[in-house]
Amino acid sequence: MNLNNSSCANCRGNSSDFALKLPRPFYEQSTLDVARQLLGKYLVRKHLDGMTVGRIVETEAYVGSRDKACHASRGRTKRTEIMFGPAGHAYVYFIYGFYYCLNIVTEAVDYPSAVLIRAVEPLKGIDLMKERRRTERLHKLASGPGKLCQAFAIDRSLNGADVCANLLYVEDCGEPAPKTLAGPRVGVDYAGKWKHKPWRFLIRGSEFVSRP
Repeated sequence: MNLNNSSCANCRGNSSDFALKLPRPFYEQSTLDVARQLLGKYLVRKHLDGMTVGRIVETEAYVGSRDKACHASRGRTKRTEIMFGPAGHAYVYFIYGFYYCLNIVTEAVDYPSAVLIRAVEPLKGIDLMKERRRTERLHKLASGPGKLCQAFAIDRSLNGADVCANLLYVEDCGEPAPKTLAGPRVGVDYAGKWKHKPWRFLIRGSEFVSRP
């Protein structure tokens, strides 16, 4: 894919001449590795209204049925069925009666794990994001999982979508790995000792991360 025709035409720094859509084996890795390695990659959403692209700056890992912060800890249900399937598919759920959250399923079939995409730095389709979010403030467009889904028009219609296909996917533009930080996940006080796991990852110094 040549950069001139790619969503990664907005790549920053010393990007390569090619943008690579992340393949399924990338998502079949350890969930913690996927969560770290997604930082600095580019989330792409193609929509009838236009394309939106953002650099991923914050993620959270949810690892298997034993992880009490993971939805799959409550068993295999209609809601969580996607998490038990093959890696590289979107798990989109609804919270607080208003927001959607985007996760990407990881690891092996029947090992229910996923990475939550918590925040991105908007790069392309910014006017469209501002219209959807009803704000002009760039750092408010996608600095949280619900905001991100509003800005990128991600809802339950994309639950189960193949993120190795063409509507919603992640690209690697060959940029150097960013400096990152790790800390506890957000909003999982119900998870007992699991709430302390340092499984939230973010790009150090980014103004586009969420503010829990």
